[in-house]
Amino acid sequence: MSKEIKHLDTKKLFTEELKAIKIIHNGAVYILRITKDNKLILTK
Repeated sequence: MSKEIKHLDTKKLFTEELKAIKIIHNGAVYILRITKDNKLILTK
């Protein structure tokens, strides 16, 4: 198993208009969003 960690810049996920995305993990849906304070929040 590789110990390398994949990097993904949030600029590729979010825009000024798009502040939330859905992530599906093992059939569960999570929402990753940027807050008004520019922090990331992951909720189920």
